[in-house]
Amino acid sequence: MSTVTESRAAAGMAGFEATTNRWGRVTMMIGLALSLIGPVYVAFFTGMDLAAQQIWLAFIGVAAAFGVLWVLEPVTYFPILGSSAMYQAFMIGNISNKLLPAAIVAQSSIGAKAGTRRGDLTAVMAICGAATVHLVSLLVFVGFLGTWLISVIPSDVIEVARLYILPSVLGAVLVQAVVTMRQLRPTLIAVGLSLLFLFVVVPAFPTLGLFATAIVVVLTISLSWLLRDRTRHTGRPADATTESQP
Repeated sequence: MSTVTESRAAAGMAGFEATTNRWGRVTMMIGLALSLIGPVYVAFFTGMDLAAQQIWLAFIGVAAAFGVLWVLEPVTYFPILGSSAMYQAFMIGNISNKLLPAAIVAQSSIGAKAGTRRGDLTAVMAICGAATVHLVSLLVFVGFLGTWLISVIPSDVIEVARLYILPSVLGAVLVQAVVTMRQLRPTLIAVGLSLLFLFVVVPAFPTLGLFATAIVVVLTISLSWLLRDRTRHTGRPADATTESQP
């Protein structure tokens, strides 16, 4: 690949990222404002007479349970999704059980490495496809056929689906991530820590249950870095290669 082509590709990707970063921030702020309209209206214009202390106590309670994920999720998802797809993912939601699997499978299908320009663009397209399929499925199977489908599906099947569908999705994502990344040491560390917390730490200290996932992720990242192979280059793959081109 010629230097001129590489320069054009780099300039095009830089322009793409600048545009998505600018409009991504604007879109996220608009989404935040729209999401707060309902709660603000209920709190201040419906006669509920909520005191500021009650609101802050509720916020602190939520932050204590989920606040660590506000930092942990962006840090965890960014290496796979890239900056542009991150805006899409946090606007759409259902990242871990829908958008992240779609991105990982798409990258694996075309051999695009996470962290490269090609991988980032693949994640964007995968999320667009996942969101489109989701909306069409909701329209057809919920909007048009929802009541009829529920009436004809046996209740036992519905109960089994509720019990196993999430583990099956997350299990497939886990296997796909392991196969895609091909990093034995971090995989063994993550599995070992997960089993340790699931069967030893959390049963012994139940109060850690809400924070177990966050703790395992942080420990996995830390131990993987400390125990990394120092003879190999680490970090995001360079963009100036054939692999990183769209």
